[in-house]
Amino acid sequence: MKILLSLTLGYISFLAGQSLVIAKPVPVNSPVNQPKKVSFNPPAPPATEPPPGGRVRGGARRNPCPAAKPPLTALVPYTEGPPTVINVWGLTAEAHPTLMFYMPYPQSTAYPTEFVLQDQQSNTIYQKAIALPEKPGIISVPVPDNIPLEVNKRYRWFLTVDCDPQQDSAPTYVEGVIKRVTLDEKVTQELATATPLQRFDIYLRNGIWHEALKTISQLRQENPKNQAIQEKWLSLLTSIRLDDVASQPLLSQKP
Repeated sequence: MKILLSLTLGYISFLAGQSLVIAKPVPVNSPVNQPKKVSFNPPAPPATEPPPGGRVRGGARRNPCPAAKPPLTALVPYTEGPPTVINVWGLTAEAHPTLMFYMPYPQSTAYPTEFVLQDQQSNTIYQKAIALPEKPGIISVPVPDNIPLEVNKRYRWFLTVDCDPQQDSAPTYVEGVIKRVTLDEKVTQELATATPLQRFDIYLRNGIWHEALKTISQLRQENPKNQAIQEKWLSLLTSIRLDDVASQPLLSQKP
């Protein structure tokens, strides 16, 4: 009996000397429960090529177009160099990529609008009149099937809106460069078995802007109540300083 009592007292003493660790619930607003922020860091243009140049926002001091907030905007990364150089460019892995723009002018304005694509020698290889949408929003302009982009070639694009075609005044416009590249075999295999959200992440990791944007925009349209996807869309555009257009509607109609 004494032995049993001694063991019991010893065990109680042992427990009393231990620190009891209780798992605390993670607050709802804790970073652990928050969607992972999306960030796009555009790869630098090759040093052997001329700077892309470009214009990510439309509008100018003497432009006849009504002031719009946000203004005409190309949904493309851009960098700023000294003193006032803007480089607007993005990579694609597709022969027929889709470019996206925020269009502030609805069809009721009847402003002539045009998309132009030029090759490296500044030859126009595609030119199309763009029908303005019923309301302001983000439009998509695909490169057509009969105009395949060649690998490792740069192409310059323009989207112009002529707000006063009767006068000899410059249209408002955005301008940039798109370059088609080849993904390595491992990345191609990853994409073949990936879900759309996984493909979005793969494109981001490999600096492929146009497919990343197209993929997340499609997911946003298909899942309008999915908060995580909405956050990724907002985070992506914020990472390239275009958060003012992130809340604008995605227009499903073709331009």
